[in-house]
Amino acid sequence: MTETPNDAPGRVDVRELSIELGAGADRFRAVERVSFAIPAGQFVCLLGPSGCGKSTLLGAVAGHLPAATGGAWLDDEKIFGPAPERGLVFQQHTLFPWKRVVDNVAFGLKMKGVGRAERRARARELLELVGLAGFEDKYPVQLSGGMQQRVEIARVLINRPRVLLMDEPFAALDAQTRWVMQQLLLDVWSRVKTTVVFVTHDIDEAIFLADRILVMSHRPGRIREDLAIPAGRPRGQEWLTSDEFLRLKRRCMALMRDEHERAFGARGEPAALAGAFI
Repeated sequence: MTETPNDAPGRVDVRELSIELGAGADRFRAVERVSFAIPAGQFVCLLGPSGCGKSTLLGAVAGHLPAATGGAWLDDEKIFGPAPERGLVFQQHTLFPWKRVVDNVAFGLKMKGVGRAERRARARELLELVGLAGFEDKYPVQLSGGMQQRVEIARVLINRPRVLLMDEPFAALDAQTRWVMQQLLLDVWSRVKTTVVFVTHDIDEAIFLADRILVMSHRPGRIREDLAIPAGRPRGQEWLTSDEFLRLKRRCMALMRDEHERAFGARGEPAALAGAFI
């Protein structure tokens, strides 16, 4: 794991957090009294089936969703709304199609009033960090999906966030590009040393990337298990075929299968109906 001083910024605390979505009769509890702590500089994956509330939980840490109970804190400051210190990367990029790559990355500094020359210089440094030196003057449409996500990561990092929140950022990419992006992310993370909270439903991705995996239950989402990943850094393909990787994968698969059966019954029907057909 990346070594980070104990007093470094980026500690995330989630305490008894519940989140409700919808309105009126359609309102439901998506996340139920979740608590966990992430030390500064740690890479944590939220793993769980679709609809378990992992993206909702991430949205609350980002400040986009209010808490029904409890809350989330960053360095002992309670989170009440979005802020640049909590950078959010989505599955689909949110780049401005009419702006060149360098100006997309520099946009956050423009909003802070930083001069054009300085913000462009810092944007170019980050584009080099994510492997896009030479593409500064391109438009997003001229880039591949993986390259667009690199620009997105650089645009978030230019604000120097204390925590990087990533909502299945590589899910739309092909397998080879996804593998390249996972390696790139680990390389960038080792350099910037920010805290990362990464949402995924892909077990292999979680075990490859994370220091810890928080496995979530079916809705309403709870933390089913907190798994430490006993692998050093840097990591390569040999980790993917190690005995320990396979042991962790079997454990995650068993937890996910158990949650599926609890929610839908062993035959695949919703649990409330499964017994009606026996």
